Amino acid sequence: MRFGAAVLRSYESRFAIEEVILNAGPADGEVLVEIAGCGMCRTDLAVRRSAGRSPLPAVLGHEGAGVVVETGGPGTGLSVGDHVVLSFDSCGHCRNCMGAAPAYCDSFASLNLFGGRKENAKRFTDAAGGELAPRWFGQSSFAEYAMVPARNVVRVDPSLPIELLGPLGCGFLTGAGAVFNSFGVGPGDTLAVFGAGAVGLAAVMAATATGAVTVAVDRHPERLALAERFRAIPLNAATADLPDRIQQLTDGGAQYALDTTGSAQLINDALRALRPTGHLGLVARLHTALPLEPGTLDRGRRISHLCEGDAVPGLLIPRLTGLWQAGRFPFDQLIRMYPLADINEAERDCDAGRVVKPVLVPEGRGP
Repeated sequence: MRFGAAVLRSYESRFAIEEVILNAGPADGEVLVEIAGCGMCRTDLAVRRSAGRSPLPAVLGHEGAGVVVETGGPGTGLSVGDHVVLSFDSCGHCRNCMGAAPAYCDSFASLNLFGGRKENAKRFTDAAGGELAPRWFGQSSFAEYAMVPARNVVRVDPSLPIELLGPLGCGFLTGAGAVFNSFGVGPGDTLAVFGAGAVGLAAVMAATATGAVTVAVDRHPERLALAERFRAIPLNAATADLPDRIQQLTDGGAQYALDTTGSAQLINDALRALRPTGHLGLVARLHTALPLEPGTLDRGRRISHLCEGDAVPGLLIPRLTGLWQAGRFPFDQLIRMYPLADINEAERDCDAGRVVKPVLVPEGRGP
């Protein structure tokens, strides 16, 4: 099977739309999905800074959504024609997977970031027969089709606009999952969100849906305007005495804080903005040592790293689509759609902050 895909051949090069080849159909436990749309996440772009750990050439993309066109047998639990959202890969049999914590799968890094599943890897090649890295996050969905383990797949209502739903599989799932799962935010709780990008704004929308009081911190006025639209209190990151100001807005300090920036200064500000026993969650991957200022962890405050919003995708994604249908999680307002052929423009816009969530649409698809 031959189809178009965006191939990244080196850490410095641009994406190139190429013909790629799948030399066999779905194996047991797999499905073939025709991609209707795929979100671009900063994790895709971070491959350029991965110091060679992510193998290239590769087809990236891990926020895909589309329609099942072939299955690897009845054991997948899916049928041809099903509309599906694709999420992260996990082994399914380690202690964390068995304990409903697939984001902490023992094999998460190897399956999703550093090469993917090795079985049947060579069947995925470029037009010249050169091997491509085996399925980024179990999907490699910057493409017209993706071969996916069935445990990556979440069936959704076919009446929904499938081309918009891919970001629910990672970025929006991470922000909303932090609120619902990691923190358990409820009515009247207080949350400070640092960084009003796709993950941060998803957290804002989820917190608003729970009835929480939310402060959103960012340095871009247009991002703060979006946060305010979703009923957060906007606060510029350059505000003098930022932790004190957040404590004033949250009646003595936020119970929860979510940092999406990876900035050491903002992480320290977030800790100082917490009330006693408050919890700060980090979602950004840190690339240097994190210096914590004296007193930031006093009085029961704690800090932890959150992966994929502690989500079970098969449970959280239907919850998010239900909230969207009820008008309470308007993630579509963060999306700008691009043809897959314009992937390099989408990357430039994402890097420059001109778009919150690009969604790439293969030729012939679209709303």
